[in-house]
Amino acid sequence: MFNNIPPITRNLIIINVIVYLVANFLLPNLYNTLSGFYPFSPNFESWQIITHMFMHAPLKESGGIMHILFNMFTLFSFGPILEQTLGEKKYLILYFASGLGSFFLFNLWNFVEAQQIISGLQSLGLNASEIYPKAAIDYLGDLKISATTAEGLELSSRYYTLLKSPMLGASGAIFGVVAAFATLYPDSKIGIMFIPVPIKVKYLLPIIVVVSVYLGLSGNGGGIAHLAHVGGALVGWLLALSWKKHLYRFN
Repeated sequence: MFNNIPPITRNLIIINVIVYLVANFLLPNLYNTLSGFYPFSPNFESWQIITHMFMHAPLKESGGIMHILFNMFTLFSFGPILEQTLGEKKYLILYFASGLGSFFLFNLWNFVEAQQIISGLQSLGLNASEIYPKAAIDYLGDLKISATTAEGLELSSRYYTLLKSPMLGASGAIFGVVAAFATLYPDSKIGIMFIPVPIKVKYLLPIIVVVSVYLGLSGNGGGIAHLAHVGGALVGWLLALSWKKHLYRFN
């Protein structure tokens, strides 16, 4: 059955699974190297813009295995149809452009939040630059900072966490695939948990996006990069909307 999956979707699933196994059983340090850190973090490297799409929550974390299983199942469900409809080249562009869009939107919000934190620290007479080197993955020195008040400590902790916490996963790219599917096949019905009847994707996708925006902006995301999902979906929708006009020309 696996051999019947179109080549791009099949290879993407294989690469994701291989990277997950290597990172969890052979080279755990890959999480520090390939995950996507905030671009103004001491841990950021340019290649992470791409490589973060192939990293998923560690097996040892609660629900870690579900992260990659859910993403790969979703890719398996929607990817083959789109790959056959768009062709390999456009499908590949869709996948990686959506992943890049998710990285951009997520870190645009990180930038806004970082500026707010830095301004808050400055108003307290504190310098955010003292936190920057301490957030490096390989930093082994002390974690003492100048902040002494509850507000200063809270802002310092938020900035430290922002610099040291990466985004990872193929979710942004896959949200782009789902958004493109909903754009090209809006009346297709799918069944999901907690909804007893199949629902058309043209209704389901906007609901997911609105919820993701709310969770991302409210800070109630539970450690999930919801705005990354929105960024991926936005790119996928825009690309599919553009290609839909000429669908039968290249099909």
